Amino acid sequence: MKTKKELNKISKYITLLLRHQPEKEHLDMDKNGYVSVEQLISRLQISKTDLDFIVDTDNKTRFSYSASKDKIRCNQGHSIDVDVELKEAKPPDILYHGTGMKSVESILKNGIEKRDRLHVHLSSDLETAEKVGKRHGELYIFKIDTKKMYEDGIKFYLSENKVWLTDFINTKYFL
Repeated sequence: MKTKKELNKISKYITLLLRHQPEKEHLDMDKNGYVSVEQLISRLQISKTDLDFIVDTDNKTRFSYSASKDKIRCNQGHSIDVDVELKEAKPPDILYHGTGMKSVESILKNGIEKRDRLHVHLSSDLETAEKVGKRHGELYIFKIDTKKMYEDGIKFYLSENKVWLTDFINTKYFL
């Protein structure tokens, strides 16, 4: 088995491939974002044991296997058009969006847009929003009135790894 450092690097690369660029390794991705486990381990020259370790120890639960365990995909975060079979769900009354200060002015003007992703990502707790936001520089957290959004007919989805998703957040829902 590879070292933890090597596996972490491979994990990031798999995330890139499965969310954004399957063509980089000539992966055949189906409409639900799955690629063959055999094809992935062959292209990356890793063992199934290494891949299992990456999936099982990922602290964000980014990956999931198909029921038959012969395919793998990322649970959310895609910029490519795939249907990860999200189920609509009623959100808690409040959710959070962590970001960097450099984005605050634009967000206050335009709302929270999905940009190059398929959805806007929201966190159910401040700790997670803080971790997400810190990746984008100086931290800023938006508190969102998701109860009102839901009452207004806006759809929400909960990904396999418990990230709340929606299409857009209008500034009128900021608390």
